[in-house]
Amino acid sequence: MWVVAQQQARAVETRAQIVRGAAETFEKQGYVGASLGTIIENAGLTKGALYFHFRSKEELARCIVAEQHATSIASVEAIGREQAPAIEQIVMLCHEMARQIVHDPIVRAGIRITLELSADEQGPADPYLDWINTCEQLARRAIVQGDLTPDIDPPRFARFVIGAFTGVQTVSQVLAQRTDLEQRVDDMWMFLLPGIVPAERHPDIDRIRKARSVGAPLARVDAQLPPRG
Repeated sequence: MWVVAQQQARAVETRAQIVRGAAETFEKQGYVGASLGTIIENAGLTKGALYFHFRSKEELARCIVAEQHATSIASVEAIGREQAPAIEQIVMLCHEMARQIVHDPIVRAGIRITLELSADEQGPADPYLDWINTCEQLARRAIVQGDLTPDIDPPRFARFVIGAFTGVQTVSQVLAQRTDLEQRVDDMWMFLLPGIVPAERHPDIDRIRKARSVGAPLARVDAQLPPRG
């Protein structure tokens, strides 16, 4: 029994190493540019070890996107448990997305894979759809709570917010390697909130802008990865 447990633990660790090496490669070289040879080199493992866990580069890429999706779901659920108005949860969601992009290589790789595959075919849309759907539900609640103007259309608003965030993080990557992403997301809300919050709630805008999640989990995959050295 002990031997089996040890073998299972090593298999989990090896798989995590492969995923990390693949994420680093996909993030830097993209899906098309990444080769299995480079992924194996970055993971520090053998070709046999990689093929034991993954049959192809496509399977590896889809695994990374799935991990990104799982991370986003966990964060959405954690933010949903926050005792905060819905408008603040929308702000929390954007800042948590930014934190993941800065600190989690799996998320960065998943985003690059998704964008690259979407250029030529129907790419994996689940992470974006989850963010949009969550934002739409929160927008409906925020209208009921009086924190969004009643003439706002929640589906259009949600798609705009996630689209605006995507543009902000892309420009931050191009101009500053995302070192200023936290500030740029805050700027986004500084400009947006006065136009979408009812006038009688404007005194609350500063508090809304400062909303941050205290319960969102650390990157799920990173917690599984052994240290490299």
